[in-house]
Amino acid sequence: MRRELLVPKLGLTMTEGTLVEWMVKPGEAFKAGQSIFVVESEKAANEIGAEADGVMLESVAEVGATLPCGAVIGYWDDGVAGEGVAAPVAVAPAVPVDTKPAAQVISAPAVAAVPAGQRVPVTPLARRIAQQKGVDLAAVSGSGPRGRIRARDVLSASESKPQTVTQQTAPAQAAGTLREPSGLERTIAQRLTQAKQQIPHFYLSVEAEVSALMQLRQQMNAAQTRQKLTLNHFVLAAVGQALDAMPEVNRVWTDQGILSLGASDVGMAVNSDKGLMVPVLRAVGQQSLGVVARQSAELIGRVQAGRLSAAEMQGGAITVSNAGMHDVTYMASIINPGQAMILGVGSVRELFRPDANGQPVIRREMGMVLSADHRVLDGVTALKFLKRIVQALSQPAGLLVQ
Repeated sequence: MRRELLVPKLGLTMTEGTLVEWMVKPGEAFKAGQSIFVVESEKAANEIGAEADGVMLESVAEVGATLPCGAVIGYWDDGVAGEGVAAPVAVAPAVPVDTKPAAQVISAPAVAAVPAGQRVPVTPLARRIAQQKGVDLAAVSGSGPRGRIRARDVLSASESKPQTVTQQTAPAQAAGTLREPSGLERTIAQRLTQAKQQIPHFYLSVEAEVSALMQLRQQMNAAQTRQKLTLNHFVLAAVGQALDAMPEVNRVWTDQGILSLGASDVGMAVNSDKGLMVPVLRAVGQQSLGVVARQSAELIGRVQAGRLSAAEMQGGAITVSNAGMHDVTYMASIINPGQAMILGVGSVRELFRPDANGQPVIRREMGMVLSADHRVLDGVTALKFLKRIVQALSQPAGLLVQ
């Protein structure tokens, strides 16, 4: 029976997706779970697989097209007798993937003439390189999906062109190396650029006195041999509790209106080989420190192994980005698309501060900067939220009560 392939909705705020690659061609058979196409959401490129065996019939969407969730992009046959078009196939996102193709060894430049009047599919980067190097795109054979010309195709064609030797009065400066961004890199760049341009950021910076917190952490780690606690675990817990205490900040801006979120979900910035990823911890304000630590470790492990799903990066109004291990004092971060806040956490510094009697005492302070969306939060509300986080970190005993 002929069935539809649709652009999946991979998160609560996702409204559209960009088709990056067809992994199955018309006429090819596939198995249940096999990846059929790659679609880019707000923060990742995701392989989309079928839930049943079938045969690809037709693709009706071009690679590079950005389409709304639910749009038909192709048809397939499930092998079941019937008439008409059945309900769309239920597809499940596999792991986010880097859509950059593997390097190829090219023995000789492939040149294929393009019929007059036919549009040459070419990436923007490849077109720019062709203009710089004077390469005729009509004479370049593309290695991408549907013959799309990529940057490396233009570079290969450029190297094979006869070079005209001109006399130079001075040594030419060596050119840099240009490469085409991967699908994930391009998506992250586009989304963060869009976020910085469209979200009216404002920033609040504070220092949290964490001497008691560091002492408590040392005592708890000495008493247990399993999951060790980091300062970031306490920060995540403090943010989760603050969200539960102030539900008016747990909301995000959408095209349809301001969306209030029910759970105290918190994103956590994690660096990986593919770039910065943001898995989301669930219901942090309702979890113990031990559960927060285990959930955090599991998500970090999935990021490093490349097994983080799109669903695990969706949700939450805030992300915690900790740069303290890099000896950064303050960090004003860009709000992740689909969220309303991001908390940049710096390193702990030992400073002399006057006590109540004016005498200098050593204090351990951790700098934090809250970036907030002014469409959703005003300055006073955001400041109260940040003060609540600082208070929880300065008096950490409250983080042990659940």
